[in-house]
Amino acid sequence: MGNRAFSAHPEVVGALGKAVAQGFLDEGALPVIKHIPGHGHAAVDSHEVLPVVDVALDVLVEDFAPFRHCNTLPLAMTGHLIFNAIDAENVSTQSSTLIEKIIRGHIGFDGLLMTDDISMKALSPEISITKHAQRALQAGCDVILHCNGKPSEMFPLMEVLPNLTGRALERTEKAMALLTDKISKTNETSAEKEWRELISDHFPESPKNV
Repeated sequence: MGNRAFSAHPEVVGALGKAVAQGFLDEGALPVIKHIPGHGHAAVDSHEVLPVVDVALDVLVEDFAPFRHCNTLPLAMTGHLIFNAIDAENVSTQSSTLIEKIIRGHIGFDGLLMTDDISMKALSPEISITKHAQRALQAGCDVILHCNGKPSEMFPLMEVLPNLTGRALERTEKAMALLTDKISKTNETSAEKEWRELISDHFPESPKNV
């Protein structure tokens, strides 16, 4: 993770992470804790290849600690990597063992769980992106994240993925409810006015279409 992490010390990461997340919530934004249950021992970039973490479970528990400190937050994102000590056969996003026993169990996170970008190269190209998404939902993820904007992937995903139901819907509604007393019509109007002022030099002719 390098300089993407708050600290090399789990207790510091947990404390700072929760404080920053609370700051977002206080200002009407939903924070996402990631990459649960931990990405610190990955030696390669999951945007390009699949990281395989081959360290003992008692070492991994230190990586899990910051997430336990933040387990009441509303949203979390998985990482695409394999933990040999937990499930050597399945990438974490598609591992029911890891999601049930570690994320939901040991860490105690019961919020909305989204995948990392389902189009990342860490996931095998020999399997279709729709199958990867379906496997993630079957394993226990609530929401599929797709980021590359390619219609050739977006439309097939839209065709096969279901609408939110059950626990996934409940978790979504619970997360959104945290914002109801933060965002008022007054705030929306104020933000819209500020946005139009910011872009008026670039689009002076049609501010209402922005």
